[in-house]
Amino acid sequence: MEHQDLLSGLIRLHVLHHAVEDEVYGQWMIEELGRHGYRLSAGTLYPMLRAMEKKGYLVSEQRRAGRSIRRIYRATPLGRDALEIARGKVRELIGEMMEPR
Repeated sequence: MEHQDLLSGLIRLHVLHHAVEDEVYGQWMIEELGRHGYRLSAGTLYPMLRAMEKKGYLVSEQRRAGRSIRRIYRATPLGRDALEIARGKVRELIGEMMEPR
């Protein structure tokens, strides 16, 4: 992904946003991010999800989905708080970025 270092924070916020709204799983998240122009492989997303879980923003559990087992993620209270803080910071940044020069 081009500019991955810059966009990875936005991707994490996007993941957290959806994990606050509802439970998510990796393949669905890859497809959802793809609808927004992000091209992530499983090899990029899954380590990101595990890191977010390790930091306490997400919690996961394994569930059977047909013949396979799927890891389902949802936001923790810490993740919800972090997203609220990030929303304020994103609003502030967008305001600055959209000011006429």
